[in-house]
Amino acid sequence: MNFTTLISPQELAGHCGSEELLIVDCRFELSDTAKGEQAWRQSHLPGAHYAHLDRDLSDLRKSGLGRHPLPDIDTFADVLVRWGWRPDMQVVAYDDAAGSTAARLWWMLRLVGHQRAAVLDGGFAAWSATGLPLSNLAPPQAGGEVDLAFAKDEIVYADELSRGLHDGSVLLLDARGGARFRGEVEPIDPVAGHIPGARNRPFSDNMGGNGLFKHPDELRDEFETVIAGYVPEQVVHSCGSGVTACHNLLAMEHAGLGGSRIFAPSWSGWIADPARPVARGA
Repeated sequence: MNFTTLISPQELAGHCGSEELLIVDCRFELSDTAKGEQAWRQSHLPGAHYAHLDRDLSDLRKSGLGRHPLPDIDTFADVLVRWGWRPDMQVVAYDDAAGSTAARLWWMLRLVGHQRAAVLDGGFAAWSATGLPLSNLAPPQAGGEVDLAFAKDEIVYADELSRGLHDGSVLLLDARGGARFRGEVEPIDPVAGHIPGARNRPFSDNMGGNGLFKHPDELRDEFETVIAGYVPEQVVHSCGSGVTACHNLLAMEHAGLGGSRIFAPSWSGWIADPARPVARGA
């Protein structure tokens, strides 16, 4: 197994039960933060551990860094140890939201140098639709220690982003829906609009009508159009809180456009400082 972006239910099913495989259920809903874990307890892919966005993939105690700040590396390492993670494993993350939360775990694994990580294309729905087995048994938790570090140069914060936007060396892609990007609506954050200079690429545009990611060639054509004038290594992704931005990064990687990065605080972190500029409209 060496899946580094996406894996289909059929491909995953052929490896279920392998000691080299770690499956993680990332289902989560902002409006009901307990719902995803409850759904996991009722039914999940066999052997799947659960990753709670607020508890396992974020540190909500941090201020000024958006609604879903990255946890400290020691905290994330403890989570991986609990799941029985090893650096030689194939990790597969899934959710029920087009991969939008699973992609956050995928990105965080890449930050610690784990490349054999993939998102289940079509998620829980695609797996269930094929009639593949489900379970309600919680896998055992493990113990131990692991020494890891985040690749800090892969994470962008406000000062670096501001410099890059000012000198034109960075292109910011905002993964939120068009109405939120333009500032016409804002159901979550206290300020509407977007970071000046950003372009809009809603993460939902990465999906086809069948609930699966578009073909890599189609994704490549679309992203090359939206980033025109820049190369992938100059692209930085943003969203509301640093979660769905990872979906655009995943889509670019799947399309062969590697090297883009994430503005981790995203819009909610940007507006934490009222002195930072805000743009509205297209």
